[in-house]
Amino acid sequence: MANTIIMSKYQGLGNDYLILDPKKNQVQLQGKKIALLCQRGFGLGADGVLYGPVEIDGKLGVRIFNADGSESAISGNGVRIFAKYLMDNGYITEKKFDIETMSGTIHVECLNSRATEFKVNMGKPSFISSDIPVSGEVREVIKENFVFHGKEYKATCLTVGNPHCIIFTDNVSAEAVKNLGPYVENADEFPERMNLQICRQVDKGNLEIEIWERGSGYTKASGTGSCAAAAAAYKLGLVESRINVNQPGGMIQIDMEEDGTVYMTGTVGYIADISVAESFFS
Repeated sequence: MANTIIMSKYQGLGNDYLILDPKKNQVQLQGKKIALLCQRGFGLGADGVLYGPVEIDGKLGVRIFNADGSESAISGNGVRIFAKYLMDNGYITEKKFDIETMSGTIHVECLNSRATEFKVNMGKPSFISSDIPVSGEVREVIKENFVFHGKEYKATCLTVGNPHCIIFTDNVSAEAVKNLGPYVENADEFPERMNLQICRQVDKGNLEIEIWERGSGYTKASGTGSCAAAAAAYKLGLVESRINVNQPGGMIQIDMEEDGTVYMTGTVGYIADISVAESFFS
């Protein structure tokens, strides 16, 4: 048998990623093969692929791919998963370390001895349209009127390394976000497509969200989505600085610092190492 290709599978709150380690596998990644690997029924099934460790700007980094094979600048759950992978495989021995991504340097801290809980510095969000991006004049996109699929919504948009649209509503259900998600993702106002969180304020410390992810569709949990929903709610004065973001896969804790920095704390689990058919990489 030729070289066996091994991929590892991990999950963060039911948001699952396959890890392809180039130090252990000599293979080429192609978008359409990633999409096939991620497709349940034809491949292994996953919300995305983490490719690393790789060098980015001479430092330890990871490249993140969506389930459709497109590359993503950042994933909150993906970064936590990759942090655990680095510790599990002896690439990192310190409790605090940095991971490079396409959206910059992410500071990570491991909070327990089993390396299942991580606190991640996700940087400072921006609500400015040209940063997100949202088309039209440069402005902060806060409680703005948008028409999606013939209906008007008030939405707040921001970037936490990737673009998010937050719509506050009392009807937070999987069905609601699946119906609206494709229209928001591909709306003309969002030149680089869009992630959607529909969000309900439970109280001053809790939000409930459902997620439609650009390039992956409906997902059970999102780290960047949790950060974005919490940052939007905080900006609108709905919550205190520590926010539990509840989603179908579980809860992510977000802490908002005085200077605008967002910290995300959440758990990660290891599922399996899987030997993969070479045809996915030929």
